Amino acid sequence: MKQSIVTLDMEGVLTPEIWIAVARATGIERLRLTTRDVPDYDVLMRGRLAVLEEHELTLSEIQSVIGRLHPLPGALEFLRELRSFTQVIILSDTFEQFAQPLLRQLEWPTLFCHQLRVENDRILDYQLRIPNQKRATVDALRSLNYRVIAAGDSYNDMAMLAAADAGILFRPPAKLRSDYPAFPAVRDHAGLIRMIRKAYDGV
Repeated sequence: MKQSIVTLDMEGVLTPEIWIAVARATGIERLRLTTRDVPDYDVLMRGRLAVLEEHELTLSEIQSVIGRLHPLPGALEFLRELRSFTQVIILSDTFEQFAQPLLRQLEWPTLFCHQLRVENDRILDYQLRIPNQKRATVDALRSLNYRVIAAGDSYNDMAMLAAADAGILFRPPAKLRSDYPAFPAVRDHAGLIRMIRKAYDGV
């Protein structure tokens, strides 16, 4: 019998959407766009970088907003229960420079994410860890003889879910649910842990 491992998106599943929080704190509405709205990640990030430059928003200012955020209600308890019976990797399109305060509150789960290029506190560019890292990581885990169970909430999670042995949508927007009806969807962490346990047990 294969060992199982779970891969999770971070924002929208375990934590609030960081860019939406920054938009609220700064009043810059264009920063509210996420991968739920713009499936092409490079288009989304180029737009964000342009907005940051236009408004002269610094990394420190963004980190100050992130430092006031907390995991979603129930996320830590969900993660504790999940890690009690299986290994978990967080696969996120966030950045090392953003994630640390939230990881601390989630008791330091393993995170694979990207990096920002920063000079003098200005975010100049971003660097992907690898292209299509979510799908590539699932493919790599399966090549190591793992059975992969994946959960996410956005368009940029769909390649991960499709590559996994079992893929689950967590609180997806209506359009995403409509576009991918083959994937089961859950509305809360209790439902997600039940669905993961079923997949883990091979039910």
